[in-house]
Amino acid sequence: MKASTSSCSSELEKTNRIRKACFSSIALLLSVITISFNAAYAAETRTLTLEQALSIAMEKNRDIEKAREYAKYVQGKYVEERAAALPQFSLNASAAISKDESQKISGIPARMQSGRSVDLTVSQPLYTWGKVNAAIRAAELGLKTADEQLRIYRQAAFRDVSAAYYDILLAKELHRLAIEDQAQKKRLLDEARRRFDAGIATDYDVLSAEVAADNARPEAIRAENSIRVTRERLRFLLALGEAEVDASGSLERPTADKPVPVSYEEALQSARKRRPELADLRLRIGIYDELIKIANADDKPRLDLKGGAGWRWAALDDPGPRLSSDGAAWNVGIYLTFPFFDGLKSSGKVTQARSDSRAKRIEESRLLDAISLEVREAGYALREAAEIFEAVSGTVRQAERLVQMAEKGYEYGVKIRLEVDDAQLNLLKARSSLAQAQRNYRVARVNYEWASGVAGE
Repeated sequence: MKASTSSCSSELEKTNRIRKACFSSIALLLSVITISFNAAYAAETRTLTLEQALSIAMEKNRDIEKAREYAKYVQGKYVEERAAALPQFSLNASAAISKDESQKISGIPARMQSGRSVDLTVSQPLYTWGKVNAAIRAAELGLKTADEQLRIYRQAAFRDVSAAYYDILLAKELHRLAIEDQAQKKRLLDEARRRFDAGIATDYDVLSAEVAADNARPEAIRAENSIRVTRERLRFLLALGEAEVDASGSLERPTADKPVPVSYEEALQSARKRRPELADLRLRIGIYDELIKIANADDKPRLDLKGGAGWRWAALDDPGPRLSSDGAAWNVGIYLTFPFFDGLKSSGKVTQARSDSRAKRIEESRLLDAISLEVREAGYALREAAEIFEAVSGTVRQAERLVQMAEKGYEYGVKIRLEVDDAQLNLLKARSSLAQAQRNYRVARVNYEWASGVAGE
């Protein structure tokens, strides 16, 4: 029986040595690959602070670039509408030749005529029932909407880039904790093997430590992949193309945060004043009011000043002697246009414009309700994140002490393996919860600033 036990022990020891050698080789290979990868990666990665990331986003973010192009579009629209109030000049030239033989039956011979002319014409609206002025005012409001559109995308970029930045810091912290946990499990495995060799541990203790060490590896792999994913998200928001980015900094809560509205009423008042979506919608309501005036003027009288000046040449040839002459020509006049009945087309346009204006006002009320909800939810989320952060801040210190006590007790034989595992698991949870709480607090604060309309200010 003793021989059999000794044989089993030697076989187990041999298996453990082989497994240990394999693990060491794999670990060495992975270390070499990781070092090589990190060296190449570090040479190409752009490490940014939050301020640097936000600065890049304000310049390169695709939505912000689109808003700048929209500003150019509305500038062109304003120039187009303003042109209706300015004189319109046109230079016209013509050359023509004609011959009419239809009068031969009357004995009138056919004669060939030719003519040329050069004219400069001008047209100036004098009175349009307010149509031109309304179009210009609408275009001016459109210019202001471009500014609000830019503010909308700037605030959104501030919120999204900040959240992506903190996500990277969280992923890196969770990866660090997973690596530490993996190293701790490896140390416990080595300790279990030493205790087994000394005859004070069982096969179960060694196998349990091996399983724990193996189970720690997937979490480290997931954490490492999470870093890649969060970095890709930040790179997308910054529109940096193929350049790799990383975040530098800490999730620790700053001692002096920038003040934000502390009550729901203050935050809501700030949002109603500063949210660019609301300002943009109110400007668009003004545009629709001007469109009502434009549509209402379509069937009203208008006055235009029109005139022209130029030079004309005329010639009459064959069958008689050739006759020709030239001279200046000009004309000027005031013209009244009154489309008093257009089949109620103008009335239909007015009805549509008024309906659009009312719909925008309904949309404004809906947006006010949505902003009120966003402010309230953001305030609750910030309060919850702050309270959770305060609740878990002291847990890590206690969990670290418990692990030390459990490991010493296990070393002296007064604690069992299960108690050590529980203490380590509690410490990992405490550290992970603290990192998550720090990230959640920072992101909740950014969302609260965005909901209040002060993001990025």
